[in-house]
Amino acid sequence: MDRLKGKVAIVTGSTSGIGIGIARLFASEGAKVVICGRRESKGQAVVERIVSEGGEASYHFMDITDMESVERLFTDTAEKYGKIDILVNNAANVKLKDGRVDELTLEMWDDILQSDLRGTFYAIKCVLPYMEKNEEGGSIINIGSMAACSGDLGSTAYACAKAGVDILTQYTALQYGKKNIRCNCVRPGLIITPENEARVPQALKDIFSSNLMVNRYGCPEDIGHMCVFFASDESKYVTGQIINVDGGLNSHVPTVAQFRELNSRTW
Repeated sequence: MDRLKGKVAIVTGSTSGIGIGIARLFASEGAKVVICGRRESKGQAVVERIVSEGGEASYHFMDITDMESVERLFTDTAEKYGKIDILVNNAANVKLKDGRVDELTLEMWDDILQSDLRGTFYAIKCVLPYMEKNEEGGSIINIGSMAACSGDLGSTAYACAKAGVDILTQYTALQYGKKNIRCNCVRPGLIITPENEARVPQALKDIFSSNLMVNRYGCPEDIGHMCVFFASDESKYVTGQIINVDGGLNSHVPTVAQFRELNSRTW
């Protein structure tokens, strides 16, 4: 359990949900993990849990829409630990029901793109100088979304922001690969967390269940395991990749669920 031994990792938005799952797995693999977000009490609770499990972690306030707080996160982490090896851009403004094009206001559009795309861009920009100082470079992992895979009835701004994260991943990988800095993206499917389980309607769960290739919904650890791979030396030859961790949801034709109901394989 030492795939990340000696590495310093920042996981943004790690005071809840997927971020906690990533942070705990990083710590279990030997990384020193910086937990960050706006809610200090929840962040400290995550730190205490990691420490109780034998890991090392600390909390740092960060608001992904406040550029000064983003800058302080990196300067303070580098000062505390001496380096930064891993950045996971997980913080986002998840407004899955932000609407259709005609329903969105410019304020709604700007709000979502600021946190989900602009914030990710700025975090990458801030961490690059520190990773360039590392002899072995670093690993940047962006958390995207299956919303960016194809068109849908709503979530327009969110999907566009996450599509931007996809291409930002590839541009970053290309521009800094020769400096041993890798950048990859993980697109989660439906992930059930302690925070959202009660809010996810059964009807939505049923829709996803009928289209999944596996027999369960996703959990934060599913995303965490992929992030551990991208953060570790096992993926040194992997960069610029966008990986779906979605139970196969986006790997089949869209009529599969309906044909299953008909107990048929074709028309």
